[in-house]
Amino acid sequence: MAAELTPMMRQYLALKREIPEGAILMFRLGDFYEMFAEDAVTASPILGATLTKRNGMPMCGVPYHALDSYLAKLIKAGKTAALCDQVEDPKTAKGLVRREITRIVTPGTVTEDGLLDETVNNYVAAVSGLSVALLDLPTGEFLVETLPDAAKFAEAIQRYSPAEVIVSAEADDPPPSGAVVTRADAWTFSPDAACECLTRHFGVTSLDGFGIAGASGAASAAGALLYYVSTTLRHSVKHVRRIKKVEAGDSLVLDPSTIRHLQIVPYGDVKKEATLLGVLDATKTPMGARTLRQWLLVPLARTGPIVARHDAVAAYVGDRAALLSTRQMLSSVRDMERLVQKVDARRANPRDLVALAASLRPVGELSSACLVGSIRERLVPEPELLDLLERAVAPDPPALMADGGFIRGGFDSDLDELRNLAQDGRKALVEYQTREQERTGISKLKIRHVSTFGFLIEVPKGSVSQVPADYERRQTLTTGERYVTAELREFERKVLGAQSRAVALEQEIFSRLLDAIALRSASIQSTANAVGELDAVMSFADRALAAGYVRPEIDDSSVLQIEDGRHPVIEQLPDAEPFVPNSTSMDRETCQIMLITGPNMAGKSTYIRQVATIAIMAQAGSFVPCSRMRLGCLDRVFTRIGAGDDLARGRSTFLVEMQETANILNNATGRSLVVLDEIGRGTSTFDGISIAWSVAEYLHGNSKSRPKTLFATHYHELADLADVLPRVKNFTVKVKEEAGRIVFLRRIVPGVAEKSFGIHVAAMAGLPQEVVTRARQILENLEANDMDVTQQAKAVRRPRKKLSEFPGQMTFF
Repeated sequence: MAAELTPMMRQYLALKREIPEGAILMFRLGDFYEMFAEDAVTASPILGATLTKRNGMPMCGVPYHALDSYLAKLIKAGKTAALCDQVEDPKTAKGLVRREITRIVTPGTVTEDGLLDETVNNYVAAVSGLSVALLDLPTGEFLVETLPDAAKFAEAIQRYSPAEVIVSAEADDPPPSGAVVTRADAWTFSPDAACECLTRHFGVTSLDGFGIAGASGAASAAGALLYYVSTTLRHSVKHVRRIKKVEAGDSLVLDPSTIRHLQIVPYGDVKKEATLLGVLDATKTPMGARTLRQWLLVPLARTGPIVARHDAVAAYVGDRAALLSTRQMLSSVRDMERLVQKVDARRANPRDLVALAASLRPVGELSSACLVGSIRERLVPEPELLDLLERAVAPDPPALMADGGFIRGGFDSDLDELRNLAQDGRKALVEYQTREQERTGISKLKIRHVSTFGFLIEVPKGSVSQVPADYERRQTLTTGERYVTAELREFERKVLGAQSRAVALEQEIFSRLLDAIALRSASIQSTANAVGELDAVMSFADRALAAGYVRPEIDDSSVLQIEDGRHPVIEQLPDAEPFVPNSTSMDRETCQIMLITGPNMAGKSTYIRQVATIAIMAQAGSFVPCSRMRLGCLDRVFTRIGAGDDLARGRSTFLVEMQETANILNNATGRSLVVLDEIGRGTSTFDGISIAWSVAEYLHGNSKSRPKTLFATHYHELADLADVLPRVKNFTVKVKEEAGRIVFLRRIVPGVAEKSFGIHVAAMAGLPQEVVTRARQILENLEANDMDVTQQAKAVRRPRKKLSEFPGQMTFF
């Protein structure tokens, strides 16, 4: 069978054996990437490419210049694509053109601009034990974190949301994350192999400088990840220049349910404008957008760094002119981090260099104007490199490099001379066409360039009889004939020779430009990081001025005080009613648990979310929506809000509620903030009250934690807790009742709700009047007779029997 294969197919099959099983090999043939056999059958419907056959073998192809759009389709379908490119010039190749696998693209290692959201990190992760390493290949960000237990490890995986998770081939199943899971050779996770890979890459003798020498799990995960990306997938990792170890306690921990419940960032059907990110993101650059998003997802948890970030924001809040002028400077800055990656990977094109030059241009002015010293010292201008790029690269270069025209005229004298020769040749061709039209009398005679034959003289069918004897026929068309002459061949030699030499010289010059940039890429990367921080700081300042936010006071106490707090998202919704501010005063000694009762729709959930959201804003470095705030630094924010099931994992609504509550009770500390909304409502009334009461007792009585807790409930019976637990205080949402209707005043005041007003809310929702009327009758009987709900239901089924005939039942409390 192998003997019957063509040399090209033997080359294809040899390369196919080099790539991971299941990867689709995109094989470069001329201007197309071709796929064969099973790869073609799989890829054809995904790519929308026509499936054909050659010698009985299925095949399909896509144009090489549209690769990004087709890669996007494969990656979105969860496929891995191996790119096989020609690595020698077909014109000079002897025999079969040499081809190699240049890189393998997986969901976690996408670097193409059109395939990525520039505002979000795209992590590929590797896990070893309770350690996780994460690499954002397009930017070079490389993180490692070791977690204390399996629950926190699973939380971290979900918090980072990697697109792909790498595990050892011998490892147990990884924690669920929704990511693509790839199994790699177990030996790459061994401490010796991992450390050797890392030390070789970073050019160091040990990993002590990165803080992971003694952390074998972290080093194993990081080394295996770097090997997988650089060796298995063949991506350039030159731009990966350091590892950042994430220390426990440095950041405020937000588990995935808290991020979702508080709508910190978009998820599912929740759009950006309805999230905290949507309110605070006024960034000008992709680096700033990614930085600000990361600050909100991973806020700070130590007083010093938080205060330093607030100082930076305050500098711009206090100097509006500097804020406006500096933000204007950022308008031309592109994604410098990802541009550096493309340069180091030798995949940058001329337009990328134009974007890089535009990004470097304002750095000097930014450095001079920056009000934050720690950022200013990292903004390094590159005047020599900028001058080189501006002199060398055409201001509006073509998208493709094959035809040249991307090096600016006047930069290289040899290139200018070749271009002049080619231009003169083209002028001579125009003159030759005119002469031939006059000599032959064929007015419609044209000089054409055909890729297969070169320059040809095209004559319409009706004029073929006028063709001179020195014309040599080369091609017959339905509309006429094509010819060549000795003089035309000479023109072709001069014009195309000069043109091809000019393009070759341009590409050589471009390669030297990439070398020059690569020498400064570490410095540019540092500048890009500083620009991202500056942009995020100024975004916080801009929103503080626009929305009237104030600087919070941060300390190490147990206090949480907010005067006239507002929900940052709800207050800016276009159709929202005027927002009613509310205050909060909590600590672990006097008011540890705020028990909040009141009707649905009155604002309990908004209030408790508001307090948690403001605390997160403060520790992220933002100013906050209130008139004054004092916050003792938190270590975690927990939330248990709303109803939701997980049918895919066989978890009911109530089970999800209890699991989230268990996570809170098992992990909250004295520095935590806990937000609970309607605990126990997923089961029977008495079960629910019992669970809610017990949860409140535990949070109050557990001397190891005693977290500050906002506890919203419709169980009014829980108000009795304040009589027996000294640090529980009752609050309610003020409601005004008029003529059988209720008006929500949205004010949180000390006290207990008189009743739930549930039937009023049902009427407002549009329930049929007879249902509302009957519900009021049943409620009156229940309140009068203290009757069990089950007995009441039986009475409804047997209306001939009076409700008063049923015996009363003792109240639960």
